Amino acid sequence: MACKAHVLVLPYPRQGHINPMLQFAKLLSHRGLKTTLVLTVATTKSMHGELSSVGIETISDGYDDEHEKEKDTTEAILQRLRAVGSRTLAELIERMKGSGHPVSCIVYDAVLPWPLDVARELGVLGAAFLTQPCIVDAVYYHVYRGSLAVPLVGSTFRLTGLPEIGASDMPSFVSVPGYSPTHLKILVNQFSNMETADWVLCNTFQELENEVINWMANYMPMKAIGPMVPSTCINEHLDGDKNYGVDLWKANGGVCMNWLDKREPQSVVYVSFGSISKVGSEQMEELAWGLSKSSYYFLLVVRTVEEDKLPTKFMEETKEKGLVVPWCPQPEVLAHKAIGCFVTHCGWNSTLEAISLSVPMVAVPQWTDQPTNAKCVEDIWRVGVRARVDESGIVRRDEIEGCIKMVMEGEKAIEINGNARKWRELAVKALMEDGPSNKNINDFVARVATKKDLKTITLAS
Repeated sequence: MACKAHVLVLPYPRQGHINPMLQFAKLLSHRGLKTTLVLTVATTKSMHGELSSVGIETISDGYDDEHEKEKDTTEAILQRLRAVGSRTLAELIERMKGSGHPVSCIVYDAVLPWPLDVARELGVLGAAFLTQPCIVDAVYYHVYRGSLAVPLVGSTFRLTGLPEIGASDMPSFVSVPGYSPTHLKILVNQFSNMETADWVLCNTFQELENEVINWMANYMPMKAIGPMVPSTCINEHLDGDKNYGVDLWKANGGVCMNWLDKREPQSVVYVSFGSISKVGSEQMEELAWGLSKSSYYFLLVVRTVEEDKLPTKFMEETKEKGLVVPWCPQPEVLAHKAIGCFVTHCGWNSTLEAISLSVPMVAVPQWTDQPTNAKCVEDIWRVGVRARVDESGIVRRDEIEGCIKMVMEGEKAIEINGNARKWRELAVKALMEDGPSNKNINDFVARVATKKDLKTITLAS
């Protein structure tokens, strides 16, 4: 008899939020739970890829055509998402009552606290899913509790549960006065009902952020369940699981992998600044010529809308050393033996993928959680270096060249690579049968499932 327990997984409709939550859904499905990924109508229209183990359903955010959002503010978009999304999510859950698989639990993106209200009204369990590292979540929680005032006063801070952190290493919505108060409000207000959730699931692992996880667990049912990266990065337990499975951009997978196959081990610098970061024209030029000066092979991801920022004749002049693509299957690329380092914006998914695959990093943070992640990469986990900006806020070509060589050559590179291997081992252990993340996932499954279901599910990785 098939398991009756049914989990809805509802991410914020952006690539960086969908990826880890979809990976969690795949692991739940692997253990025998029926799982359904819930996306907005507009998101599914731009979706590439197929899912075999996870179902897909849609709700409306009030903008079934993505272009309708262009005239509205972020605050207006989120208000409409809450109003229309709450109604259409409730309708979906009601409809599923007669399907033979009524919804048992909603796993929702923590930046959208309203699905928990829907869950409570309809009598199902609710689990908040934090897509950023616990250290960043803790900073926002301190703001929520009133133990960290914004705007910041001072240059360094020692907050309970956190290592000492400089003002410039804080998330940008906290550190930069008046910088997107709407985003700050969203990230602080995610804690408005979090303490009443049945679980708070964080995409990290215990060894990586032990102190801050334990501190947060004093106030909410916090459980580390990461790293939520494709199995090819960790343990190969899900057959063919090389990538997350859903892309909002079409990847040039064959082109990238064929090109990498022709390179020597650890000879290629991979460069990507994620799905939404925007790189200014001056910074793009410095980045491009810094890669050229380093003399290493490079694989550079530049989204189509940013291509015109590349220097004139750059691709022609570097065609023997580099490949420029608009998007690629990043986990598969990072897992390739040819990759020697990762020049990254330090988005959390990218950072976790690199840690899981022991790829040294050159951190070039742009905004949101990235400065804090870069601080951890360089000073706490010591798996990379952070490129420094000049007085104009630009990372110059000489700095980029120097940082690449620092993580690819010499004594510093040996130290960084040793640390990277250590953290990979701990990431792998976290999701092994007796690992802390695996145990937390199994505990979640056991509680969601009924007693009859427990005979049909698999509590193992």
